[in-house]
Amino acid sequence: MPPHLHACPGSAVQTLQPAHVAVPAAASAGKTASPSALRNWPVQLVLAPVRAPYFDGSNLLIAADCTPFAFADFHERFLAGRTLLMGCPKLDDTDLYRRKLAQIFAQNDIRSIEVAYMEVPCCFGLVQLVRLALQDSGKDITLNLTKIGVRGEIRETNVVEPKVLACS
Repeated sequence: MPPHLHACPGSAVQTLQPAHVAVPAAASAGKTASPSALRNWPVQLVLAPVRAPYFDGSNLLIAADCTPFAFADFHERFLAGRTLLMGCPKLDDTDLYRRKLAQIFAQNDIRSIEVAYMEVPCCFGLVQLVRLALQDSGKDITLNLTKIGVRGEIRETNVVEPKVLACS
């Protein structure tokens, strides 16, 4: 008898298509919610595979876990047209994140990377992890950084060119 694998079906790699979703309270009035812009599953960095079809040619969004809750238009402003990975530099294994991101960058054709992170000091750790992983991967990809305030506003945006990454 073959061994039984205990893999969670919720971790299966999926490329998603946006769809209109009926909101229960609004459904009776014939209204629909804004469509989800989510294009891939899973989104948690710890669960994401190193290779997946949705990475090739992608514009990658790496978001801190709190950003979609703080920034009301997260789907429209950040997620639309991007592949999403999420994590928390304070609560998760940062060494694993650095190694995994470096592999994802090295083994896939990533066109761009945006990091959406919170203004709290520990969240800047996500930016540092991505920068180090980019250096480890040997890839030259421009990094777009967006800092979100705890009240939901964009506090700061920066573009870091690959040559600057190599010097930092």
